[in-house]
Amino acid sequence: MTMLSVACSHSTTSLSIPPPSSPKILGCLPSKNILTTVSTLKSSGFPPRISITGNLKYQRNRFRADSADPDGDFQNPSQITLGNDGISKDSSGSNPSTSFLSILCPLLKLFSGGDPAQERNYLLEVATSSLSSLARLPWGSRSLTDNLHSQETSAVDPPNQLQLYEFEACPFCRRVREAITELDLSVEIYPCPKGSIRHRELVRSVGGKEQFPFLVDPNTGVSMYESGEIVKYLFQQYGKGRSPSLGLLESTLLTGWMPTILRAGRGMSLWEKAQTEPPAKKLELFSYENNPYARIVREALCELELPYILQTVGEGSRRTNLLVEASGSKEVPYMIDPNTGTQIGDYKKMLSYLFQTYAMVSS
Repeated sequence: MTMLSVACSHSTTSLSIPPPSSPKILGCLPSKNILTTVSTLKSSGFPPRISITGNLKYQRNRFRADSADPDGDFQNPSQITLGNDGISKDSSGSNPSTSFLSILCPLLKLFSGGDPAQERNYLLEVATSSLSSLARLPWGSRSLTDNLHSQETSAVDPPNQLQLYEFEACPFCRRVREAITELDLSVEIYPCPKGSIRHRELVRSVGGKEQFPFLVDPNTGVSMYESGEIVKYLFQQYGKGRSPSLGLLESTLLTGWMPTILRAGRGMSLWEKAQTEPPAKKLELFSYENNPYARIVREALCELELPYILQTVGEGSRRTNLLVEASGSKEVPYMIDPNTGTQIGDYKKMLSYLFQTYAMVSS
């Protein structure tokens, strides 16, 4: 039950990142400007602060993937950013996805279930989350490693965990998480809900703008926006010759919005009573993207802006043996909080625990 505490204790205080050895990915920095870790944020709940060796004045347009991907991902509507055509433009008026988001967010907030910490109608919660999973079948449910190198019985992750800045309700972030499930990766998740008091500012300071998802790979020095480019990069770097499941990239614009709408914007905004300081250690969640119960827990982690280690255990995952050893079962979600020593396997209890433990203390 305790052997997985090693994963929870992962932290990076000093890291020298080597230049990529593979061909350059669009959106990556040239080797002379590779990201290096120069210091850490005050709290261990944050990742290393990233800086650029050299001129800092081009922060606004670095890491930008030159992509034909039409999504543009989620940006702060007030930011002036580089569009997919490489021309600086106001994303509030020229990006269809962002324009739709500016309309959708207030509507979802209006029809949402209210305070996420209050007692819920769990029958409705599971029904809408299950419909969301149905809308995204078959993506985000199974690992592609089950039919490759089948003699391997344990998960093999990169030396340093990837860092993904995202928020649960974002369909383009969902696209990346689906790819992570297929690749059977363990990733550090830094939720960036609307109203974020920590992680959005960090993304803006590193990448130059608020756009999600945003990936940092300390193994190669790559940091990048654009969900489509991130997925391609992950498969090129960690896919061992595999490609994303048929339709994973193309389907986001068609059905990627369905979980966001069906869940009425859960996992989109910061809970007003969330603690302002992150916990000393990251929580750990065994999950796979399209599990309806795990989705509900991830929404809560996002609304509390709690960084956590995502242990992906889709069907066929080589990480399943770690889950069984920790919990005695293959069922997800399963959560470990090394800050309190708590381990929970019931999603309802997880919600109660999270909103009680990580709420601001009333004065």
